[in-house]
Amino acid sequence: MRGQRRNLPLMRLEACEIFVVGTPPPGWGGRYFTLVRLTTDTGIHGWGEVYAASVGPAAMRAVIQDVFARHMQGENPEQIEMMFRRAYSAGFTQRPDLTVMGAFSGLEIACWDILGKARGRPVHALLGGKVNDRLRSYSYIYPGPGDRTPDFWADADAHARQAARMVQQGFTALKFDPAGPYTIRGGHQPSLADIGRSVAIATAIRQAVGDRADLLFGTHGQFTPSGAIRLARALEPLRPLWFEEPVPPDDVPAMAQVARATSIPVATGERLTTRWEFAPILRAGAAGVLQPAIGRAGGIWEVRKIAAAAEIYGVQIAPHLYCGPVEWAASVQLGAVIPNLLMIETIGTGGDFHRQLIGNDSLRWQDGFIQVPDAPGLGIEIDMDVITAHPYRGDDLHLQMQQDPPDPRGGQPFGGGAPRDDDQC
Repeated sequence: MRGQRRNLPLMRLEACEIFVVGTPPPGWGGRYFTLVRLTTDTGIHGWGEVYAASVGPAAMRAVIQDVFARHMQGENPEQIEMMFRRAYSAGFTQRPDLTVMGAFSGLEIACWDILGKARGRPVHALLGGKVNDRLRSYSYIYPGPGDRTPDFWADADAHARQAARMVQQGFTALKFDPAGPYTIRGGHQPSLADIGRSVAIATAIRQAVGDRADLLFGTHGQFTPSGAIRLARALEPLRPLWFEEPVPPDDVPAMAQVARATSIPVATGERLTTRWEFAPILRAGAAGVLQPAIGRAGGIWEVRKIAAAAEIYGVQIAPHLYCGPVEWAASVQLGAVIPNLLMIETIGTGGDFHRQLIGNDSLRWQDGFIQVPDAPGLGIEIDMDVITAHPYRGDDLHLQMQQDPPDPRGGQPFGGGAPRDDDQC
């Protein structure tokens, strides 16, 4: 009857479980996924995913447990803003903390999953409703059948072959990052060999796909402003859609300098957390695309705020994904409600292991787009048998950076995200 509503019982967050799931070879998405499951006193559970990679899995478990016990346990899961303020302000800080906010992000995603399930509604319905029924999808160009790593990462012909296959599948945007190593050394000048390899691979891909797909060029924040500008100008004739993290992500003036010097839109955000780290990027006109990782940037509600701020500045959103399927599902739910969405990242067409965890039909990828599900919550359920069969028992970081200095001869292309001894495709 009009005016009536179903009375839902008041819920309290009661328990938190943490699962560190090891990824089988080739390990796309990182060495492991950090998943959380929250349960309420009414028996409803929700899944979240933590994308915070600065400490090892044992330390991260402790942080997640502390954030839950200190700021969330016993609370109504509807109180997302209040729980965020507690975590953000913890220890008299009131500033972005990558590890704490990463922990909170995963727990916050689980709260939204609970709220959707409690109401029998998808998360997007609780965030303002869909403006996008399907979401444009992009992926890294991963090695294809017969390709072997590490040779693939420097092979222009192999990139072109796999790019053509992906466009045949339906992709309209392809990401690659051949410029050099993912190094702790900070900003440096690209070598002529790095520039030459980058142009060769980008040219081969452009020739293979024509105008059927956008090229997304990544660098992982490794260059000085002048070095990034040199590389951008060499790439400009190939018309990439974006130039991702050309300089270290916390150097906003440098990023703005690069943005002013190139016609390629700058993209950034996968390593930033909360609106307070994204706001200076917007104010400085330093990027045309923001790439928040929902499992790191503060959760679904915080990234919704980042997207709204970006809309004011004419900046589009392309949520980042280099982890597991729960953050992917959160990206889909949030992407459905964002009017300034450009696209979202996927692991291939969904990732073989990702789909083992959530089932093949939970998130449907078709002809380059993801169909937004209308099932309650995030629209997925985790297969506990798969989790049990793939525990991660190591102590490595989710991603690890090269410590050696860059080689001026250019012999160290980026290794695809998670190099491993058994990484053979």
